[in-house]
Amino acid sequence: MTDALLTASKPELLDKEGDRMLRGLLYDYFAFGRGLEACREIFAGFVDLSPTQYLILIAIKNSTAAQPMGVNKVAERLYLSGAFVTNEINKLVSDGLLEKSPHPEDGRRVQLTLTQRGLSLLIRLAALQRPVNDALFGMLTRDEFKMLSQLLSRLASNADSALKLAEHVRAALRLQEDQRAARTEAPESRKKRRATRSSTR
Repeated sequence: MTDALLTASKPELLDKEGDRMLRGLLYDYFAFGRGLEACREIFAGFVDLSPTQYLILIAIKNSTAAQPMGVNKVAERLYLSGAFVTNEINKLVSDGLLEKSPHPEDGRRVQLTLTQRGLSLLIRLAALQRPVNDALFGMLTRDEFKMLSQLLSRLASNADSALKLAEHVRAALRLQEDQRAARTEAPESRKKRRATRSSTR
């Protein structure tokens, strides 16, 4: 494979067959991701929530008294915008699944906790989640599971930077292509202008 066709350049991502392993990893990751998304839809629908609302409740369930969850913490944990999370949290509060209370150390902030109704909903949901999550991850050993958790955490934390880089490089490449196209078209345009002037004399 020529270098011009490679979809990565770091040696760690390549082998003697080029980027075939990377492409295989991505195909498998996308397939697994589609499965996770579909399961999340089923989980959320089972308790009449949107997928994002479902994730918010789960994140808040896993908070502790020592580290209570506020809006910013939830947004940070789920890699979502604060404004979007605020809107979804307000819906959950209105539905009686979450409650807000002043943060014990900062009166400008609020902390979020499950109501009894929210807790009962998650207990009902857990009966569905347990067998499905066992099927999704049960083939891994404990060490493999810990390694996967650590690797995905590192990858997720870098994804936003990679997306911004993609947008920047795309804009730069399009500008280069436009400039090349303009240089290629310029001689033709000059010929047409000369031909037009000649025909009017």
